[in-house]
This record gives sequence, structure tokens and C-alpha cells, in this order.
Amino acid sequence: MMKWFQTLLPREDRFFDMFEAHAGTLVSGADAMRKALNGGAETAKWCEQIVVDEHAADDIAREVLHAVRRSFITPFDRSDIRGLTNSLDDTIDQMQKTAKAITLYEVSDFAPKMQELADIAVQCAGLTLELTQKLHDMNRNQDRLNELTEQVTRLESQSDEVFDAGMKALFLAHRDGNAMNYIIGAEIYDHLEKVIDRFEDIAIG
Repeated sequence: MMKWFQTLLPREDRFFDMFEAHAGTLVSGADAMRKALNGGAETAKWCEQIVVDEHAADDIAREVLHAVRRSFITPFDRSDIRGLTNSLDDTIDQMQKTAKAITLYEVSDFAPKMQELADIAVQCAGLTLELTQKLHDMNRNQDRLNELTEQVTRLESQSDEVFDAGMKALFLAHRDGNAMNYIIGAEIYDHLEKVIDRFEDIAIG
């Protein structure tokens, strides 16, 4: 009887697979965000791709939360599963907010420091994907998980310096010029910095 009952229980592995799939949307979104910040005629296309990735992430998040409610057995604490899922979702949401600002203000030319922040986001996304892959065997991969967390934390600290330098350059470029361009640029910088902050939330959560 117990053996039959256990066959009805969801496999724990599917949670890890969903975490990995969720992180995959962040990799795609970060790549699209970086390409959008190359500027030019294809900016709108890559912003649209971020929206597609955000919708895919929402679908995965709903699937995870539904599975949490229905499962007797989960790989770790349910609140931690929800927390990780929310952090992953918050990250792609922040990328979508970046794309929305770019689209709303019809920006197609981006400062080097904005592109540098996007490069950092791409690195963070790759590390986050590996982090979710290592969760399949947390005990064996504990050292690598700690290394990944430290790498993301270092990148977040680096992004703070890039953000400050970018904002300084933005101010110098517009202090005697177009105030609206300064406001728009500052908003894009803010969104980009928050993308990387959300990656750190995943890593240390």
C-alpha cells in the first residue's frame, strides 16, 4: 500500500528542473537586454524578447507555486521554494521594467556604462543558471554554491562602482543641457542597477 502511495507523490526533481528553467529565462532576458543596449534599429526587437522571457518566467513561477501547494514532499522548506521563485521572478520583472523604460522613451543610443552594467547582468545570469543546476545535489555541491554566491556578490559590488561612474558621466553630459535626457538616462541606470541587485537577492536568499 505504501509503495503504491509513494508512486502518486510528485518527484522532488521536478522542482529543481523548474528552478533551472526559470533561471534559463533570466539568461535569455539578460542576453536580450544586452543586445538591446547595443542601440540602433534592433533595440525594439530585443525589448520585445525580454517581454517574451518575462511571460515564460511567469508561467514557470505559477507552475512552481501550484506544485508547492499540491506536493506532500518538497526538496526543501516550502517558504524557501517560494522565496527562490519570487526572487527569480523579480529579476526578470526588473529586466522587463528596463525594456519598458527604453521603449516608452524611445531610447536607441546607450552610454558605455549602461552597456557595462548589462554585461555584468549577463555574467550574473550565467552564474545563477549554474547555481540552480547545482541545487540538484546541494550537499555535494556546497562549496561550488558558496563560490557562485561570492561571485555574484562581487559582481554586484562592481556594478555599484559602474553605476556611480555612469551617473557622474550622465550628469556632466547634461548639467548644461537637456534635463529630460538626464532624467531618462538616470531611470535606465536605476533599472539596470536593480536588475543586478535582484541577482544578488537570488544568490544570498
